[in-house]
Amino acid sequence: MKLDSVKVLITMAAMLIVPMVSICAEELSVDEIVANGVRANYYHGSDGRARVKMTIVDKQGRERGRELTIIRRDSVKTEDPDDKFIGDQKFYVYFQRPADVRKMVFMVWKHTGTDDDRWLYMPALDLVKRIAASEERTSFAGSHFFYEDVSGRSPDEDIHELLETTDNYFVLKNTPKNPDSVEFAYYKMWIHKPTFLVTKTEYYNASDKKYREYSALEVKEIQGYPTVMKAKMSDERIGGHTILSYSDVKYDRGLPDSIFTERYLRKAPIKYLR
Repeated sequence: MKLDSVKVLITMAAMLIVPMVSICAEELSVDEIVANGVRANYYHGSDGRARVKMTIVDKQGRERGRELTIIRRDSVKTEDPDDKFIGDQKFYVYFQRPADVRKMVFMVWKHTGTDDDRWLYMPALDLVKRIAASEERTSFAGSHFFYEDVSGRSPDEDIHELLETTDNYFVLKNTPKNPDSVEFAYYKMWIHKPTFLVTKTEYYNASDKKYREYSALEVKEIQGYPTVMKAKMSDERIGGHTILSYSDVKYDRGLPDSIFTERYLRKAPIKYLR
């Protein structure tokens, strides 16, 4: 889907909500744009749950499917709707289908100012594996998405530059502070002004060649929050793409902190995944 089509979908959602900042968008600094973008894409409500259908398409056009549930909880949050909280979070990803990944669990403790903690439970081996920081930008469950894409990249890891401001978008260039830790030289983001949702991200190598691209394909308003309901990631290095389709999205479910622990890697908290 072209960016103009995505723009129409997101603009329609934006018309239903109150703008997330009280000052004119053109007056925002690049750091404020980034902070609002992170909050809009990863911090709706104090917690959330979504069912996800993952469709992996290889370079020959062959498809594989996965079904999973993602739950998320913010560590601290105020009731102020203008609060720009982008602090610590916990994510729990439970796989239901197909049989070869059933009951597999991926868990993240996302930290502010330090490396995240990540675990992967593989039921076939009854093994819990810690995922090192060096593995964050590797394939998530055989898809074109990376582990880091699930919980988001920390804005502190990059230097941000505002390249362009259009009628509908902020276009940012983001350069890693530690280039040896990632495979890209920089990436560009298109952030929608009214909602601050990231509608497109392009990754470039040292030769300024784009090799990887994320696109938001569908947006809906859920409990007053504009929410990406369908997204695509493609990678020219391996060919093909992966599409994530979200359904039954709910926020502010009152998820307890206790379920985001190693104890529940082997014994999924089914009550909260339903």
